[in-house]
Amino acid sequence: MTENPPGAADDDDAGTDGGDGPSPGVPDESNLPGDDEVPADVQKYERFTKMDGAQYERVNDFLRERTYVTAREWAIARLCADFRTETGVEMTKIGENLPELVPFMTDTYTPQAVNQARASFEEKVRKAGATFLYGAMCDFFTAEELDDVMYESTEVAKFLLEVEGVDLSVDEELEAEERISSVMREVRSASEELRDE
Repeated sequence: MTENPPGAADDDDAGTDGGDGPSPGVPDESNLPGDDEVPADVQKYERFTKMDGAQYERVNDFLRERTYVTAREWAIARLCADFRTETGVEMTKIGENLPELVPFMTDTYTPQAVNQARASFEEKVRKAGATFLYGAMCDFFTAEELDDVMYESTEVAKFLLEVEGVDLSVDEELEAEERISSVMREVRSASEELRDE
């Protein structure tokens, strides 16, 4: 007979209260899914695989030098876009599986924390958009300078998409750049008309 270490319960006694089976109204924990079971769609999720081994601080520093968002906000915004259903975003699934979904995130989040990060990302994008458009409309930038700003912004955005695992073709990149340039020409033209009135 092998002995258990001091303080350890015998296998026969572990988890029993002297009754002859599960208590009424209490689920049999041996039949419940384990905490370590990961949903199939989480297991198949392949974004951020290029970030394996990355540290949160390094990713955060990189983003803070080039954008207004944090690594947490970036990752959760991407997850909210990818785990959106007809009834909304799967906040609980994202939060509970965050370390499995994003290599540089080491803690799980509550649904409220996921929602807060998503809302923070949205607010920063709106403010950055308003700031950018004001800079474009107030004639602060020349047309050439505005093109440079758009080019730099597009390069950072494309890099982030590539890190997420999005594979953009050259045609898709050129089409996106042309659409953005076209919109910016319209903004510039409309702002000139407004300033002349």
